[in-house]
Amino acid sequence: MEKAAGSPSVGGSYPQKNAEILSSQYGINLFLAGLLLTFAWAVHAVGISKSHLLSYLITLMLIQLLWMLWYLCRSCTQRRLIRDKDTHAGARWLKCGITLFAVITLILDSFKIGYYIDFSNCLSPTEGIFPVTHAVHTILQVYFLWCHAKDIIQSFKTLERFGVIHSVFTNLLLWTNGVLTESKHQLNEHKERLITLGFGNITIVLDDHAPQCNCTTTTLCSVFSQGIYYLYPFNIEYHILASTMLYVLWKNIGRKVEHHQQHKTPFKFHGITVGMIFGLIVLTSTIAIVVVYLIQIGRSKIKSELALTMFYLHTIFVLALMCTAGIVALLIYRLEDRSLDNSKNPARKLDAELLVGTAAGSWLLSWGSILAIICAQAHPKYTWYNLPYSVLVIIEKYIQNLFIIESIHREQEKVNDDIKTLRIVTISRGSTLSLTPSYKEIYNGRAARDNGEVPCLFKGSICRRENDGGGGAKEETSQENSLVMHSASDFSFYSSSSVTNSKRRILKNIAAFLFLCNLSLWIPPAFGCRPEYDNGLEEIVFGFEPWIIVVNLAMPFSIFYRMHSAASLFEVNCKT
Repeated sequence: MEKAAGSPSVGGSYPQKNAEILSSQYGINLFLAGLLLTFAWAVHAVGISKSHLLSYLITLMLIQLLWMLWYLCRSCTQRRLIRDKDTHAGARWLKCGITLFAVITLILDSFKIGYYIDFSNCLSPTEGIFPVTHAVHTILQVYFLWCHAKDIIQSFKTLERFGVIHSVFTNLLLWTNGVLTESKHQLNEHKERLITLGFGNITIVLDDHAPQCNCTTTTLCSVFSQGIYYLYPFNIEYHILASTMLYVLWKNIGRKVEHHQQHKTPFKFHGITVGMIFGLIVLTSTIAIVVVYLIQIGRSKIKSELALTMFYLHTIFVLALMCTAGIVALLIYRLEDRSLDNSKNPARKLDAELLVGTAAGSWLLSWGSILAIICAQAHPKYTWYNLPYSVLVIIEKYIQNLFIIESIHREQEKVNDDIKTLRIVTISRGSTLSLTPSYKEIYNGRAARDNGEVPCLFKGSICRRENDGGGGAKEETSQENSLVMHSASDFSFYSSSSVTNSKRRILKNIAAFLFLCNLSLWIPPAFGCRPEYDNGLEEIVFGFEPWIIVVNLAMPFSIFYRMHSAASLFEVNCKT
């Protein structure tokens, strides 16, 4: 009987599971085809040009636009229906972040349009169509995510799975294209810096696919070409954030959720002053270090070495502070006895997997640097700072991942009814005394007042005195002893509450400090301050091309890790 009863539900899940597998395979093949096309263009494969790559990306964006328009129209016709929502997905602060990146991406698209107009004589029409299509795609996608990131789709599930996974891998391909374009620009500057550092034996011919014609307006062309590469980091973050939000939407298709009220956890500046002050100091000093680094690096060998030394010393100090803060937070968690929330949550699971997965990029670079320092025959003085820097990068990410993952899995502390009503219970003559009335007592007292009676808030205490007419010194002595017990219990309650609040305040300050530190450490690699390129020691040990391939593969994950950690720490601060 149990088998017969359970068989319909099991059988009904097979079509949806098959749809999930088919859609994921469709998305992976879509991505692999685009990835190989991107690689073929990068290495100048015969018969592959940039127009072929852009045509493929334009086609993918147009298909996604059609799907999003269809979904929005269908949602508009069914807006009266009550739909399930995933309260953990598409947080408001995440939507605000992706909107900010999208606005800067639109500025990038406008620069690309201007660049195409200036070089229109020798550029393919696809290079002008691409930024226009991308701008429309960006506007509609941000609107879609604002309105429907929390949706749990229960109709047209098979079709929607293909539409959402198509959108996920379209954004991943756009992210890959942005990473490759930005990396090629960094490589051109990197070779010049190595020459100034004295690594003249490293020779490689680099091609940035520059247009083979003159610009119509030289000044504007220079502004557009330079501005484009400074805006690419924001474009890269926009696409990876969009793909993660869409992936959560894909995982939620057909999901059954428990209908329970989630407590809103708004961000508050109250109580995190110390963490914010120290974090802002780190942020401002990092910006200053990056500016000096970009000015000094490549000017001369001495200036380049001083810039690298300055960067290493500053980052070592910041990473040491972050390790200390993370250890303190983990020790506080060990002192607390709070259960973990192990309920099914696609957004939280993806956050944890992304933290560990993207941290592997930094770990790969750090172990490469450690191995290069050990194996190198000659060690310039500034390269020795790379050893503690690389070790601290590994340790800091290890500690921070533990803190964030445990924080997002900890159940929110529920306010006890005893705390709400401050009911301190003692025993007097076998009856319960309450210094503060419960809700039921207040309600009964209101009814008593309506009848002209005085409510008895202190059972066996005030009312008994009125009834006995103040009878006897023993009664008063008993009441005084009871009040002493109240005071002791009250003191115990407030002391335990004070300890809990102190722990929570420390954790909030640590989360705020780490949030600003991760933003600070996102800035250097995102804007071209990359000692993994400029050190030069790794290229000698591993070879120029192998090490550059490793850096170009690992660096995007390292950059994304910092932004994703900052977003997760913001959530931890709100939740704590």
